[in-house]
Amino acid sequence: MIDKPDIDERLLVAEVAAAWSVDVTELVFMPVGLDGHAWAYRVETSDGRRYFLKVRRGDFTPAAVVLPRFLRGQGLRQVVAPLDLRLAGGVARRFGDYRLLLYPFHDGGSLWGRGLTDRQWIEYGDFLGRLHRVTPSAEVAAVLPAETYRSSAGERLRTLGGQAATSEILGTFWKRYGAALHRLAETVDELASRVTRGRQVICHADIHPGNLIADGDGPLHVVDWDAPILAPRERDLMFVHSADFGEHPVNAHRAELFREGYGALEPDPVLLSYYRGERHLDDVAVFLGSILSPGASAEARANDLHWLTRIAEAVADPGYAP
Repeated sequence: MIDKPDIDERLLVAEVAAAWSVDVTELVFMPVGLDGHAWAYRVETSDGRRYFLKVRRGDFTPAAVVLPRFLRGQGLRQVVAPLDLRLAGGVARRFGDYRLLLYPFHDGGSLWGRGLTDRQWIEYGDFLGRLHRVTPSAEVAAVLPAETYRSSAGERLRTLGGQAATSEILGTFWKRYGAALHRLAETVDELASRVTRGRQVICHADIHPGNLIADGDGPLHVVDWDAPILAPRERDLMFVHSADFGEHPVNAHRAELFREGYGALEPDPVLLSYYRGERHLDDVAVFLGSILSPGASAEARANDLHWLTRIAEAVADPGYAP
């Protein structure tokens, strides 16, 4: 989130120091991510180390902690897992209404803007292939939700659309794009009724280039394991079979590099369409909710409206098909 949370940073520093036994010398807010309930900080310590602190209003899911640690133990070195915190029955450090997780910090930044190199495309495919072949332990299976094909995005869109239509900020937007977004909700419902319910695997569920970090052509680091799910592999593959894969869309060359790493694949086209459409629908609902939030700053609203309009323009295009 690009707005700072309403937190006393002196108390936050003390909490991090106590929870992870680190001597914090600097805490730097990082205006990254689109989650309206999560914030990020870079933590620097007296021994020269740096960490990534994630602050969430409300709880992290148990899977956000259990799964990354399990995957690291399975040899998936790209997975960025939270540092160990031994709390009886706890998933994350409690800090008032917030919860804290601390991660290793990796240089280079996300690949959303600059894209993946050829070598990284192969590594990306290899990583997803290995992730989808991992058999979850009993502990992991117990905390991972399973795909139901019953998305709440359509209902959220319909509810928020009513507010958007009378909003000073979104009235013009909704008049232009509302009908197309309602059609998308109907399309997603129709696709959900047609999907073939096949084998489910561990999916990251948000593995776009914004959640891939690398320094130059260096190794990939996969972050943001907040909402993994047991689902058909198309849940992750839809990011590769998409026209809006960050600022560098997937072309035939990049798709071939991905397949070189992943292996043979023939994804189900109905599942891919369902997941692409549901993703667009969910993003629209999230952005609408964020813009309509009374506590949002003008800067945050402008940023969210930019991304919302990009999605809506694509959906309203006569040639659009999820």
